[in-house]
Amino acid sequence: METNHQTMRALLQRSHRGPKDLILTSDRRRPTPGPGEYLIRVGAAGVNFADVMQTRGTYGGGPQAPYVAGFEAAGEIVGVGPDVEAPLPLGTHVIGAGPGAFAQYMALPAAEVLPVPSGWTDAEALGMVLNWATALAALRPLGEIKPGDTVLIHAAAGGVGQAAVRLARHYGARVIATASPAKHNVVRALDADEVLDTARPDLAEEITRLTGGVELVLESVGQATFKTSLSVAKPFIGRVVVFGAASGDASLTTHDLVFTHHAQVKGLHIGALASAAPSIYRSLFTEIGALIAHGVYPPGTPQVHPLGDGPAVLQELEAGRTRGKHALDPWR
Repeated sequence: METNHQTMRALLQRSHRGPKDLILTSDRRRPTPGPGEYLIRVGAAGVNFADVMQTRGTYGGGPQAPYVAGFEAAGEIVGVGPDVEAPLPLGTHVIGAGPGAFAQYMALPAAEVLPVPSGWTDAEALGMVLNWATALAALRPLGEIKPGDTVLIHAAAGGVGQAAVRLARHYGARVIATASPAKHNVVRALDADEVLDTARPDLAEEITRLTGGVELVLESVGQATFKTSLSVAKPFIGRVVVFGAASGDASLTTHDLVFTHHAQVKGLHIGALASAAPSIYRSLFTEIGALIAHGVYPPGTPQVHPLGDGPAVLQELEAGRTRGKHALDPWR
């Protein structure tokens, strides 16, 4: 519960030594919405691998400790800052991204929030502006997916991975998915055509045997899979969209590109896409609206944990022991 109207519960990251230095505090000052911002009463906050990277100080442009952790939230608009054009009414439930989501209240940039779909809870909307938007951007504007393409999706049991498998199948692609064996049943349930063990030593050979080469790779694992991703992409027409490096950074040289790996390599960060290519970013949400209307994008089913369990949830995510989407409820 709140202690008073000025303070709130929040998870504070005290160092860059990882999730174990994330602590629950009950006396954090409630934020005030700045120019162009809404104040949100957070109903549910999404947990993402980028949160783990931020606790280690390895996320590009990430916050310096100490900071209120988290950056994805859905909740109710309870305040409007100055200079918000055509503000949504107080009481509207929205989903968006901004610093300080693991708290009872946060400020969100008004221009980048989306209304929670009608009939959905805050928790069910989590993933829309991050997981689903990233998967869609990787497949469509960057990946140029076409019916009949073969798509390799790494980390297919994660939040982006599950969305990507659903979407790739919807767009008529054959899906080769990788995940650890304990998560294969989750991926098979999404109608992936083949599900392979990420750690098998002959992964590249097996993918090539099954496909003869793929048109598109969604690469978010990094060091452990990057070489495989490059080697199975069809020469010159194969696209490798890179949006994460959960197992560590991998390197690529000009020599590699000229003499060894003739793939098209494209980088994706959904926040950078929003600011650098706003028209492409907005088009994603037009498409997401249609996907929701047609039932291709169902309400999310995150595992929701009390706010105080956040450090343990992030440690499980870092260790690769989670599947699907996880969320925190700051009022529990």
